[in-house]
Amino acid sequence: MLSFYRSSWKIAFIVSLGGFIFGFDASVISGVIGFVEEEFNLSTWQQGFVVSAPTLGAILANFGAGYFSDRLGRKPVLIIIAVLYSISAILSAFAFSYEMLITARFIGGLAFASLILGPLYIAEISPAHKRGRFVSFNQLNIMIGFSAAYFANYLFLYFQDSQSSLALSLGLKENIWRWMLGIEAIPAIFYALLLSFIPRSPRWLALNKSHVAAKKVLDNIMSPEEAKHQWKEINSSQCNYHLPLKEGMLKIISPKMRAVLTLGLVIGIIQQITGINAIYFYAPTIFEQTGVGKDAAFAQAVLVGIINLIFTIIAMLLIDKVGRKPLMLAGLVGVCISMSVCAYGFSQAELNPQLILMGILGFVASFAMSLGPVMWVLLSEIFPNNIRALAIASVGVVNSIVSYLVQLVFPWQLDNLGASLTFAIYAAFALIGFVLVFKLLPETSGLTLEELERKLTPEMG
Repeated sequence: MLSFYRSSWKIAFIVSLGGFIFGFDASVISGVIGFVEEEFNLSTWQQGFVVSAPTLGAILANFGAGYFSDRLGRKPVLIIIAVLYSISAILSAFAFSYEMLITARFIGGLAFASLILGPLYIAEISPAHKRGRFVSFNQLNIMIGFSAAYFANYLFLYFQDSQSSLALSLGLKENIWRWMLGIEAIPAIFYALLLSFIPRSPRWLALNKSHVAAKKVLDNIMSPEEAKHQWKEINSSQCNYHLPLKEGMLKIISPKMRAVLTLGLVIGIIQQITGINAIYFYAPTIFEQTGVGKDAAFAQAVLVGIINLIFTIIAMLLIDKVGRKPLMLAGLVGVCISMSVCAYGFSQAELNPQLILMGILGFVASFAMSLGPVMWVLLSEIFPNNIRALAIASVGVVNSIVSYLVQLVFPWQLDNLGASLTFAIYAAFALIGFVLVFKLLPETSGLTLEELERKLTPEMG
């Protein structure tokens, strides 16, 4: 039976590699920002813009991601995204001014639509009982990308300090941050090539009346029994017809969709407002505030990446067995406790770097097994078929706006509110999130997308 899932597993993994590039792109800036600050003499607000510029691009991209993926298909838009990542990396490496660097990173942010389209596509080609794990491939690759960026930054710093002949020939002393940003072009180009081999989404094909092609895709990537069941579910869907943009948006905000849309927005906001991207993007800066040196701060950032990876794998193993809701609730408890530990650690006259490190790692572990992977799984499955792309994109816009504000304001918070109060605010948001998730979130594991459609929006047509 496992052999029948080999194709869908491979396809899901290939598409999820966009998560790796996003993770690398998003976190590599944590090692770059200090060098860029010196080179371009940046203020704290300018530092915030350098870090948050991709998220600003993501806000714009998310507006169009749902529309273009519905019109052109998931596959072509994913390929465009891979090309944008490549262009951004190359332009960033050769940026000669603050403005050019902002522009290059903004272009990379346009590719952050992969966060929406990757899980969306994977959900549409996955067997129901493996959907949570397959969609979580995307989050796993994000974490691998984070870890790879932290590790690459640490290695570049190591070679720069070594004064080896290789470091001198590469110009690491003068251009280390350019190498940190530019190396991303290699996996981005590779990703674009791999995407050319994946099929179109069977559910997108069905929505566009290409029923023969849709059935052929299902037959090729699933067991005969699973393919037959999925095809039956697709045909029985209340929402098996394509909607124009205006009609689709009106459907999303209709009273019948209010409960599901509210759930999606709550989860999308909570994921970012608890401070995850402040930790990911400013990890070395945070660790340096505890009094450790630059090398130790970069080494601790590598540890953040490793913890991320371990607990994302744990989430992947549990998400289809334990369920989405228990993981979310447990993770939010962990986030609240961990941020409280950080707030306490920074409030002491004698800073305890180990206590703060434990708090940061606890936060990362809690996020990696809950809000990180589970949010994208939930968003990929709670919306009806014919508005799924538009609905996920709409929630993605809000998610990106909150992420942008968190990244932009964080340097100012550290300077004006202090680390202790900043982390206490994140802990309070996690507590609020726990209450909302407990009240609003139903369990969604084990059901096909069409079964969830009938369960969550029974009156939609």
